[in-house]
Amino acid sequence: MSRLFRDVDGGPRCPHGSVVCIGAFDGLHLGHRALVRHAVARARALEVPAIALTFQPLPREYFAPDAPPPRLLSARAKARGLLELGVDQVGLLRFDARMAGMSAEAFCRDVLAGRLGAREVWVGPCFRFGKGRAGDLALLREQGAVLGFEAGEIDPVQLDGDRVSSTRIRAALQAGDFALAERLLGRPYAIGGRVRRGRQLGRTLGYPTANLHFDGVTPALSGIYATRVHGAGLDAWPSVSSLGTRPTVDGVEPLLEAHLFDFDGDLYGRRIEVEFVARLRDEEKFDTLAALTAQMHRDAEQARALLHHDRRATA
Repeated sequence: MSRLFRDVDGGPRCPHGSVVCIGAFDGLHLGHRALVRHAVARARALEVPAIALTFQPLPREYFAPDAPPPRLLSARAKARGLLELGVDQVGLLRFDARMAGMSAEAFCRDVLAGRLGAREVWVGPCFRFGKGRAGDLALLREQGAVLGFEAGEIDPVQLDGDRVSSTRIRAALQAGDFALAERLLGRPYAIGGRVRRGRQLGRTLGYPTANLHFDGVTPALSGIYATRVHGAGLDAWPSVSSLGTRPTVDGVEPLLEAHLFDFDGDLYGRRIEVEFVARLRDEEKFDTLAALTAQMHRDAEQARALLHHDRRATA
């Protein structure tokens, strides 16, 4: 049986029961990790599978297609991260018109009890679900009493007196406060993906880049950054990266372009992660490619200096 499933239809996936945790899990921050680890611990105690339920697209993206909220983590990275935290199956449920119209009661009956055989369901603070966000923890418990499962909520995880949340992480990233974002996430903030071929304009300007696309997802960052690249045999390779729509060359879709310093290799088709270390400046439009290239030189020099200082400070 696949460890990843998308549909709510089909026969029971867990005939002997399961422990389910539900959430957006965007970022897999400290609060998400606490919820998942609690569900995994309960599943191990009951000797049943642990299942993490989330959605693709996220409900906020579905209801605001023209102005989707920034995403911290791709669906692929989220599923991989949930499995690494110990869950046995990830339900990346399709959030479409049918799901949007499903009542909270139907979700409990058809998905939690019918499809997953839930014995326990765990959620985070302020959890809402079902059509019109009508379901809450109280309704989850009411339905559980009828359908045969218990429901509970974990305490919020606090940092510096405030609750850890994806909204707080987005604000830290947009402010260039990567130290705070790392503390909230429990790891450095990074964007991963498979390197694709682009127009190779950077190569003609003396700055070849490894390009990562977002496939319709709105990233949480925009600008020029000092970065490090991991994966594909690379270990924190120093780099300078641009994340945005490339207005000077009439770009449209968001693109992450990482230029690896002193690197001579082929990364096309390989999976990498770009770790963000420091913000250099906003993305801007230049009148000529010569002006753009001159600024790229300045960005590269600044990134090299920042990364060298950061390396020495943390060594």
